[in-house]
Amino acid sequence: MDDTLLDKALKKAFVDKTVESQYLNPKFIVNDKEKKEFLLSTIQQELVACQSFILSVAFITQSGLNTIKAQLADLAKQGVKGRVLTSTYLGFNNPDVFLSLLEIPNIEVRLSQKEGFHSKGYLFSHSDYQTFIIGSSNLTMNALKLNYEWNIKLTSKDNGDLISTINNHLEKEWEQASILTKEWIRKFSKNYQPLPKRIIQNRDLIKENTNGYIFPNSMQKEALDSLDKLRKSGANKGLIISATGTGKTYLAAFDVAKVKPKRFLFIVHREQILNNAIESFKKVVGGDDSDYGILSGQYKDLEAKYLFSTIQTISKKDYQDILGPDAFDYILIDEVHKAGATSYINTINYFQPTFLLGMTATPERTDGFNIFELFDYNVAYEIRLQDALEEDLLCPFHYFGVTDYEKNGLIINETTDLSYLTYPDRVDFLIEKINYYGCSGNIPKGLVFCSRKEEAKQLALLFKERGIPSDFLSGEDTIAERERVIELLENGTIHYIFTVDIFNEGIDIPKINQVIMLRNTESNIIFIQQLGRGLRKDDSKEFVTVIDFIGNYQNNYMIPMALSGDSSRNKNNLRRDTIDVNYLSGLSAINFEKVAKDRIFKSIDAAKLNSLAELRKSYQRLKNRLNRIPMLYDFEEMGELDPLVVIQREKTYNQFLDKMKESYAPINDKEQLALKFVSIEFLFGGRPHELLVLKECLKNNRDEIEVNEIKELWESKGINYNPQILHSVMSVLDLSFYESGLQKSYMPAQLVTKSSKGLELTLFFKEAKKNDSFILFLKDVIDTGLKKLESKGMPDSLQLYSKYRRKDVLRLLNMKFNQNEQGIGGYTYNNNQFVIFVTLDKGKDFKASLMAYEDEFIDEQTFHWFTKSPRTIDSPEVKILRDSENWTIHLFIKRKYNQQDRETDFYYVGEMNPIIETIEQNKKPTSDNTLKNVVEMDFLLKNRVEPNMYEFLTGNLD
Repeated sequence: MDDTLLDKALKKAFVDKTVESQYLNPKFIVNDKEKKEFLLSTIQQELVACQSFILSVAFITQSGLNTIKAQLADLAKQGVKGRVLTSTYLGFNNPDVFLSLLEIPNIEVRLSQKEGFHSKGYLFSHSDYQTFIIGSSNLTMNALKLNYEWNIKLTSKDNGDLISTINNHLEKEWEQASILTKEWIRKFSKNYQPLPKRIIQNRDLIKENTNGYIFPNSMQKEALDSLDKLRKSGANKGLIISATGTGKTYLAAFDVAKVKPKRFLFIVHREQILNNAIESFKKVVGGDDSDYGILSGQYKDLEAKYLFSTIQTISKKDYQDILGPDAFDYILIDEVHKAGATSYINTINYFQPTFLLGMTATPERTDGFNIFELFDYNVAYEIRLQDALEEDLLCPFHYFGVTDYEKNGLIINETTDLSYLTYPDRVDFLIEKINYYGCSGNIPKGLVFCSRKEEAKQLALLFKERGIPSDFLSGEDTIAERERVIELLENGTIHYIFTVDIFNEGIDIPKINQVIMLRNTESNIIFIQQLGRGLRKDDSKEFVTVIDFIGNYQNNYMIPMALSGDSSRNKNNLRRDTIDVNYLSGLSAINFEKVAKDRIFKSIDAAKLNSLAELRKSYQRLKNRLNRIPMLYDFEEMGELDPLVVIQREKTYNQFLDKMKESYAPINDKEQLALKFVSIEFLFGGRPHELLVLKECLKNNRDEIEVNEIKELWESKGINYNPQILHSVMSVLDLSFYESGLQKSYMPAQLVTKSSKGLELTLFFKEAKKNDSFILFLKDVIDTGLKKLESKGMPDSLQLYSKYRRKDVLRLLNMKFNQNEQGIGGYTYNNNQFVIFVTLDKGKDFKASLMAYEDEFIDEQTFHWFTKSPRTIDSPEVKILRDSENWTIHLFIKRKYNQQDRETDFYYVGEMNPIIETIEQNKKPTSDNTLKNVVEMDFLLKNRVEPNMYEFLTGNLD
């Protein structure tokens, strides 16, 4: 580590805040939900990069420990070890967490004997420096992610006085502490008295006062108000979309209590749900027991005021004839996504209630049936998984994406033979991983989802043989058999139920504390359904452990898609959601082991997410929901599909609609070209300036827009600008910015030209404004681009780790665009901006250059780079870099050359400065066996590349 870096960092922190320094700066860390910044992220990043570590923390919970288990597992593979010093102070740490600590092979744990031990310190050793975090946060999930905590992160050379004092003190404490052993835990458990459970009353599925009266939580209140407004508008149907475990039944009961129907019918698809539903309704609606009845199997309570029936029974003509079409004034259908079946359709068509309510967690279907149409497109309220976690309606979950068994290079995939899936070594591997990641309370009550029936059956037997009581269920088992096995799981007689798909939905086992996935993710809907089996709150657990064994599956890209709820089909988003997993709210967390993460990246690279078949599915889903042809803006607003994916494929949205067999009024070739220009050049969301000017030009009375009006327009929107930006925007809009080839291609559809006062609409644009279809699509592109920018905070400059095309970089930096993008090659420079584009890991088949340029990161802040050839110390660009005081140098990285994905965009990793003493001229061989001059040098980045991003950019994914 360069001493000057640390000097700058310390001077900036403690002497002068204006000093330029990014690397090694002391950092004040406060959990910030809005910014998605948490102490947890900092600790995980330090662990990933460290060579050893010491955690000295008084309080540890299983959930807090879980947040770093994946990182510790990766460190174990590298041979990196650490130490944990903790205590029994105040009886906070329970026996379960001590047992969990012993499951981690690369840490040594000791117990401080110091009275009142209450430290909170995290120390990480690197090659030539140490980082330490000291403050108020223990190793608990609340402290790491939720609580208002103060922590300071500092960096020191190994011989610094402060770190030396801390290390000496820790060594002394460590020597005096006792070693944690199973025998110690056994003795501790005998006398351990658990702390009283903290009761959270303000956010739960239901609230209950001292008189036993139940009233709705905040989200249920919003849903009830929405249902009330829906009915007042004259609607007689409504749909509630609510994640599994969020209290849909109670919500329905509250609404029934409010409406007070003369007769009410509740329809479900499975008989065992009925009794639970009746109990929930009794708590809310009240009344005599005789008011409630069941229509199913042996029960035929046809006269009940509140009738609860299975669809199998209520759909029979005999019972419908007895009841009559006007029997009920309020009907509720649970799990209504199944309503495409004939039994449901016939029942809905027969009965004529005043109000029909449908409830589901997953309205999207794969068979093309439109649930939204069935309910007249009236979505009364929607709460998805992210919302439910935000509101603390679900049990927190800890997801671990772990690597599946591998031997001799053979990795589990979709076609793996059964004998390999049940190979004894794989079974031992699975058990080892499951024990390592554990569960709340250390006594598992788990569901294991397998890829095929025989695998589930054999694995259950093999687990049983190894002393882990387990059972197997399939679709062939009767309901009575399923209920018997579920009872065995709930009472602890068995630890696991192995199955294929029968528990995806419609089953309520609140005590489940572990969900294990041993199968390919075939759809994000099924993934969330299976995850949801463990998310119901229960006093027996504090969290749910989800262990996803990730093999070499083609569909691994669906994992980040499902966890984040991002269905944009934008590969960059999926990569981001695999790297940065802070999108989960509350006390839930996501962690991937490195190898598992790499398999997801490879799947994303290979996936054809923009195939016409896939885009048609997304299009049809949104059309089904809206009951009209959706526009690009709808896709952006609903998050169904990233409009960029459509434009990158079809160039304009109206061309995409042609492929969807939808038709609008004709658009001529020039108008089509204008739409292509605006869509391709501005939709990506670089800056709002051009879009706002174009939107102003669309106004009926607009034939020109003066410079002062442009400035006033930007000022009214709070958009920053300067003379350079103004000149750049006007040049982009009148096409003079673009290199000659691209300028020529766009010129027939030029929208504006520069005038003495500002910008003037071309004759073509004035005429095109008379075509309502053209204006519809042009306005749609403009509004969609602005909507994208709103979500980013209306940036007017380059954003760290965002992706850009070369020409977009030049535009945002107000540079000249003199040659086509391929001609730019590895770098370009003008207007005091020097921009370097690098493709890392170009691969054996990279043919774009005669010379192999070995550009590479030396570490997170140092980059080694080569000029083009032939270049010497006296070449113009080298002279600029040797004397770059008045120049800003930017680095953009394309992750790798990929035959399948063929990425054209570059990640922005920030500004940097050359390390002058490293600049030297050398000769390198070319592919035709000649030597050419080239200059190489090191750069120091102003911003250290974040560990997750660094791993992503530099990791070997082959």
